[in-house]
Amino acid sequence: FGALRRLALALPRPAAVRSRPGRGWRWRNLLVSFAHSVLAGLWALLSLWHSPELLSDIQDGYSVSGHLLVCFSSGYFIHDTLDIIFNHQSRSSWEYLVHHAMAISAFVSLIITGRFLVAAMLLLLVEVSNIFLTIRMLLKMSNVPSPALYEANKYLNLVMYFAFRLAPQAYLTWYFLRYVEVQGQGAFLAANLLLLDAMILMYFSRLLRSDFFPSLRKGAAGRDVDGEKFLID
Repeated sequence: FGALRRLALALPRPAAVRSRPGRGWRWRNLLVSFAHSVLAGLWALLSLWHSPELLSDIQDGYSVSGHLLVCFSSGYFIHDTLDIIFNHQSRSSWEYLVHHAMAISAFVSLIITGRFLVAAMLLLLVEVSNIFLTIRMLLKMSNVPSPALYEANKYLNLVMYFAFRLAPQAYLTWYFLRYVEVQGQGAFLAANLLLLDAMILMYFSRLLRSDFFPSLRKGAAGRDVDGEKFLID
């Protein structure tokens, strides 16, 4: 991921990004995030497609591919956390830091114990949705003159949000509350899931207000986009 970040430094940037110094780091950060979403999302999808029997044992099902996927994404979350901190973006990106702390702690526990790896693979289906969410943010930052492109992605993003973010999250929350013993690792992961539920619903409401009900946005006029949090954008 460090190599991807250096590659992003060498890539040409849109004029709208070059003209605003505060957007340079965000642009590079989003490109690395996009690369992770493509790789991890397709990896999770193909792993579950290739081994559907894993879905019958969410607690103790195991595959080498799934284990490596969790390690891979843990590396991304660690890299992104350090990137945010070392580039002095903690204040504007604190929600990402909270999310990453939850993900890293949960994934490390899975890597060590080898349990609930299938649950992590289901959660990482969210990266398929993140492909379109990141494209949305890149389009907004670059001020692409084609509104049709943004409009098409807007609806694709909504469909993917339901299919790969809300649906897996709802299923796993139901599964943990019904079948997983609320103690030890199970309790820790269930608490993480419930916190993530709250974050996802909050982000979903922001997405709807921004893309589908802009009149409901509060205080949006005159705000400097460089000073906003990532997930508000």
